[in-house]
Parts: sequence; structure tokens; C-alpha cells
Amino acid sequence: MSNRAWAWARLLGGAAILAVVVRRLGAGPFLDGVRQINVGSLVIATSVTVLTTVCSAWRWQTVARGLGVGLPLGTAIAACYRSQFLNSALPGGLVGDVHRGVRHGHDAGDVGRGLRAVGWERAAGQGVFVVLTAISLLVLDSPVRRELPWVAAAAVVGALGAALLLRTLPRYGPSRRARAVRAVRADIRDGLLGRRAWPVVLGTSVAVAVGHSSILLVAAWTTGSTASPARLWPLAMLVLLAMVVPLNVGGWGPREGMAAWAFGAAGLGAAHGVAAAAAYGVMGLVATLPGALVLVGDRIRRSRVPQRFVSGTVVPRAQDVPVA
Repeated sequence: MSNRAWAWARLLGGAAILAVVVRRLGAGPFLDGVRQINVGSLVIATSVTVLTTVCSAWRWQTVARGLGVGLPLGTAIAACYRSQFLNSALPGGLVGDVHRGVRHGHDAGDVGRGLRAVGWERAAGQGVFVVLTAISLLVLDSPVRRELPWVAAAAVVGALGAALLLRTLPRYGPSRRARAVRAVRADIRDGLLGRRAWPVVLGTSVAVAVGHSSILLVAAWTTGSTASPARLWPLAMLVLLAMVVPLNVGGWGPREGMAAWAFGAAGLGAAHGVAAAAAYGVMGLVATLPGALVLVGDRIRRSRVPQRFVSGTVVPRAQDVPVA
């Protein structure tokens, strides 16, 4: 499938999920969720997002350093804010991360490593989130608790199959596949499992997961829920896990579909789940607005630079070239 076709598939998939939710529940839950947002909930979401953004930037900096394309923490924080804003404002939910990887790769002189650093950083965060979700669903009461042993067994079988498949791949020789396997092994060893890397990657990933889940709990309480944190937490983890599905419109779609099902199955009402998810979406967008300021600042700085760089070479702009 071409990149354009896949982009349209992601967009239409998210729109289809939203259409099903609206058809079954109407637009009321979405409007209720947005209407009930208040200044206090926005302040909490923005404050928590500062912490999660710093943690994400620290994780990215650690992985990038391991891959040999390190960057300052301040630069990483600004880039993560810009990435989050683009992910929230544009369809697909990945544009910001791709932009972040390409931009850093250009600055570091290696676009491939820049993209790989972002990819491994995101994969590590999502992997930790999946594990935390499984633990939460096992320990706390949830609608899927009875099915978890089967899911866990399938995950173990899948992991063993993947491990066996990796062992069969060539690791030596000049072939493209062998070079790719060596690159993956080196990236994991140096970027994720290094002596100084893995504690940062693990700790920051846990902090980011807890932060985002806490914002969803605030969104649920803001929209009228009186359920306890222990009852809402596994539902929040499920809803946020659904956001990993690459079928969304600026983050909307699977999140609202999972919220409707999870809250309904837990006896809290599907409409309330959608309202909480909608409030979370708006709160998250507002919390990432500093990323828009970073974009504006980038544009202003670029307009003031008298020269541009092409493949590491300074090339004068047309108006700077003397006329013969």
C-alpha cells in the first residue's frame, strides 16, 4: 500500500469509528464532554503535560545519545511539544513524530538514525504502557479481566514465535537483511538496554503512562463521574491503549470507541465514556498549545536566517547572489 493510500486508510478508519459511535449514541456525549471542561481541569492537564513532556524528551535524548545522535534536553523538550501539537492537530497521529525525527536527523547529519531514535523511543514507551495496562487489568477489576489469561497466553506464544523468527534471520554477511538485523540489535543494545539507558527509558515511560492516565481520570471526573480511582484506572489504561491503533483523526476515533465500550461494560455508561474521552481530547490539545508557539518561533527564526543549508553546504539565497 502506498504512503498516500495508507494515510487515507488511517483517516477514513478513524472517521468510520466516530461515525459508528455517533450513530449509536448521538453527538450529545461529545458536546457534553466539551461543555463540562473547566479552568481547573485545563490547568491540571497542562501541568501534568509539562511533566510528561519533559520525561518524553529525556527518554528521547537518552535513546538518541545511545544511537550517536544526541541532542540537548532543552531542544528535545521544545521538539516534543511541537510533535505533540502536530499529532493532536493533524490526522494520523504520527506526523509530529516523523517531523521530529527528520528534523533532528538533518541537524545531526544522519536522518536515518534520527528517525530510528524517535521510533525506538516511541516503541519503548508503548511497550512499557502495554505491560502496565496488563498489570492494571489483572490487579484491578475490569471488563476484560476474565479474558486476560487467554490474551496473556497468546502474547507469550507470539513473543516466543518472534524470538524464534529473529534467531533464524541472518546476522552476518553483506546482505541487506543481515545489515538490518545488525542495526536493530545495535540500536536495542546501545539505545534501550545500555547500562545508563534502560533505567531512564523505564522510569520515564512509567511516568508518562501514569501522567496521561491521570489526565483521563480528571476528564472522567470533570464530566460527572463519581467512580473511584481504582475503578476508573483500568478503564483509562484501556482507552489510552486504543490510541495506539493508527486509525484516527487527530487522535479521535479508537479512543472514543474503546471508551464507549469499556465504560459501558463496567456499568458506568457508554455515553459517559465518550464524554470523558472527548474532554480528554480537548484537554490534551490545549495542553500541547506550547508546541504551536514552538512552530511559530521556528518560522520566525527561519525567516531571519540569511542563508540556507543544503546537504551540509551553505548555499546563498537568490537575493544574496551578486548580479554579474
